[in-house]
Amino acid sequence: MGDPHDARFELALEVLDGLSVGDALGEALSYQCYRVRQLLDFSVFADASVRYTDDTEMALALVDVLRSSRAIDEDLLAWRFAARFQHDPDRGYGRMARQILRDIGSGVAWQMASGSAFGGCGSFGNGAAMRVAPLGAYFFDEPDRIPEMAERSAQVTHCHPQGIAGAVAVAVATGCAVSTRDRSPGEAAGEIWRAVLAATPPGEVHKRLAGAARRTGAQPADIARSYGNGAEISAQDTVPFCIWNACRCLGDYTEAIVSTIEMDGDCDTNAAIVGGIVTGYLGRRGIPSEWLRVRERLR
Repeated sequence: MGDPHDARFELALEVLDGLSVGDALGEALSYQCYRVRQLLDFSVFADASVRYTDDTEMALALVDVLRSSRAIDEDLLAWRFAARFQHDPDRGYGRMARQILRDIGSGVAWQMASGSAFGGCGSFGNGAAMRVAPLGAYFFDEPDRIPEMAERSAQVTHCHPQGIAGAVAVAVATGCAVSTRDRSPGEAAGEIWRAVLAATPPGEVHKRLAGAARRTGAQPADIARSYGNGAEISAQDTVPFCIWNACRCLGDYTEAIVSTIEMDGDCDTNAAIVGGIVTGYLGRRGIPSEWLRVRERLR
């Protein structure tokens, strides 16, 4: 038998593709999100011309750590985040993320850098959730480890309980999506909701997830209005809608990304989260080849 790491890591790479394509298209189309369905012809775009953002850049760091450590080593992850930021700081990092990564890069311990954010409360932004989907895919066959690994990955930059909760929810959703590939989309979505609600710690993220889970027949705009579309850049304002829409569109990557971007808000992060979860279920084959072609090459 081959090394289980190889198969797990290939799943993480598949999900990274789904995340990064959503991120790149979400950023490119965010300023015309209201007419995104009219802008899906990328035939005139050059190869690798649609640039990804910090969502993918930080996911790449996380995947680097999984490749070398087969788990989340917080010290190594902090170093990877800081090194990638220093190499290419113009990826759309938020103000607080820039400060934390500069501090880590200058030698400040990640525990101090992360813990001092927002007056010592830590960040409850959506940054830990936006990058975590490949981790969920990697540990899909050890679901009990996903919350712990997701928490480790989050606290390097987002030590507020709700920032961590958002990362746990997205990682669990992705891992469950991978493990239910043999189920129908409807059955898989039900399993994802059960797993996410059981694993997500109490608080505002869980409260909004539970509310969204009860509204499976709603329209995306209704859920975005009720629970957030990421406009506040917080985990609680982002993750519930993203998991809801990923579950709604589990069998259709294109519709998942388009309907997510249409809701405005934090378009690139929303589409990254949704794209990662849906690719967990569909695999790389679900991503339109033209979208993969135009997305900037990962490095």
